[in-house]
Amino acid sequence: MNALDPHTLTGAYAAHALDPEERDAFERHLGHCPSCAQETAEFAATLARLGAAETVTPPPELKARVLAALPGVRQEAPQLARTARPRARPARRAPRFALAACLALALGAGAVAVQQHREAERARDRAAALARQQQTVAALLTAPDARTATAATAGGGTGTVVWSAARDQAGFLATGLPAPGPGRTYQLWYDDAGTMRPAGLLPTGSGTLLLTGALDGAAGVGVTLEPAGGSAHPSGAPVLLLPFS
Repeated sequence: MNALDPHTLTGAYAAHALDPEERDAFERHLGHCPSCAQETAEFAATLARLGAAETVTPPPELKARVLAALPGVRQEAPQLARTARPRARPARRAPRFALAACLALALGAGAVAVQQHREAERARDRAAALARQQQTVAALLTAPDARTATAATAGGGTGTVVWSAARDQAGFLATGLPAPGPGRTYQLWYDDAGTMRPAGLLPTGSGTLLLTGALDGAAGVGVTLEPAGGSAHPSGAPVLLLPFS
């Protein structure tokens, strides 16, 4: 093994990081070194547990804590061989710590990949939900009794409501409305003879929204600007009022 002490290679062997020649020589060494055999088994078990924990998101401070600790780990000076004493076994604390740091960083990278996969899945779910809404609103437009109403806001842009009494549904299409602004959203309401009933949120100035809830005799639809997440009741005057008439 090119003069490498086999006692320092337990972690590298468990991680399959040795070249074939080193691996074969180390395996011969394992046959007559119980301490290395036990340490190799412990490293292999640790690697298996890290692999099983790949789906668990580690604390955000883990990587920073490991990197911050590295400069404070002092590498022990090599011990000189003496003819009067048996050769001392080289210290392995620093290599072990370095391997642990590498494993921790690998776990962090795996967790980041898992998190990115989850975010991609959520983005696909949102896109699919939006596509379903758009298809439903498009279907409303083809209903035999479909009707529409359109109005413009003072700041520019238009809103159009389409509804079908037979289907007891309504949809809203926004085009070029002013951006709601940070921490704000457009909220849709059914106008029940002057009482506003929540009907959904539209976080941007352009888009399509299938209103939540049935028409249930509503006289029209109103649009207000509300805090992100929406409100139980309108907090200001409507920016749009679209009657069902």
